[in-house]
Amino acid sequence: MDLKPLPGKRAKKNRRVTLDDVARTCGVSLSTASRALAGEKGVRPDIREKVLAAAKQVNYAVPAALAGRKVILAASSAAMIDYVRNQFTLYVLEGLNERAAALGLEIVTRAVTDRADEKQLLQDAREDPETAGLLFLTVDDEAMLAATRDFPKPVVLLNGHDPLMRLSSVTPCNRSAARLATDHLIQLGHRRILFLMRPGRRTIEHRKEGWQDALRLKGLDHSERMVVTVDDWLPELAAQAIGQRLSEKGQDFTAVVTAGDSLAVGAIMAVQKAGLSVPGDISVVGMDDLPQAAFVNPPLTTMHLPMREIGAAALDLLSESMAGRISLARRIELACHLVDRASTGRAPDAT
Repeated sequence: MDLKPLPGKRAKKNRRVTLDDVARTCGVSLSTASRALAGEKGVRPDIREKVLAAAKQVNYAVPAALAGRKVILAASSAAMIDYVRNQFTLYVLEGLNERAAALGLEIVTRAVTDRADEKQLLQDAREDPETAGLLFLTVDDEAMLAATRDFPKPVVLLNGHDPLMRLSSVTPCNRSAARLATDHLIQLGHRRILFLMRPGRRTIEHRKEGWQDALRLKGLDHSERMVVTVDDWLPELAAQAIGQRLSEKGQDFTAVVTAGDSLAVGAIMAVQKAGLSVPGDISVVGMDDLPQAAFVNPPLTTMHLPMREIGAAALDLLSESMAGRISLARRIELACHLVDRASTGRAPDAT
């Protein structure tokens, strides 16, 4: 059998060589190559020998069994704060831990609040042979992303993404989710729709872009004067911001799309405090569909984000990378859907 190695240094493993390269080199399918290297039944001995020889000749590192390996979950300050306040992170971690148990992987959580924390984490992970990969939870800092791009073990961003597509990531479909929320209000006759947000994260900027997409398509005002910002995700701050808008400009809007359920709760509080009704005068849409959204007065119409599924999908993606089945970075966005409750209704000025 005359096998030609892929370009690269023969004396050193090339981490860019993937299972797909092995399969292509010896002329078998990807699934056959995977089963042959894993020692699974159903592969002819001669094919197994051919695949093993090909893997050796192209310097492909045959992965050890994943069971019993360790994955480090690096949680940012934003993730830890959210874990305490809003529960989004809580449900993401539930999905992650359930999948880890099924795969036999150990999840070790480490707090990463600055570059020094990250440097130490990367050093520890590099030196620990039991650490098979890293998950970075809710990380946007460009300097922190840059430090992980050449890391020798797989890295996946969880609830975040790399704008340069050098790292794989899993998020909800933030942009389309906000567009669906805005489309819902437009279909109810609303034409003056605010966007209430806490700026700073790329994922939230994508929600703003989705709100703009829907309004732009209908020729409606999507300028910055229709954007209301707050410094934190606290409902009290959202209530203050919407209350101030009503005080200064009157009822110059009939609906609000918010970047999170906690902000939607604050918006409802402000509208009601001003003597107006939800949804009779102003409709409000949230984003998350946390369990408490159903118990707001009125129950909150919101976009359901697949929180548990995000955690599970991120670990699946990391596992595929750990097993050598993925070479190119992938950005996975999971679909979201509207949960229509009682905080939205026909626009009061709809004809």
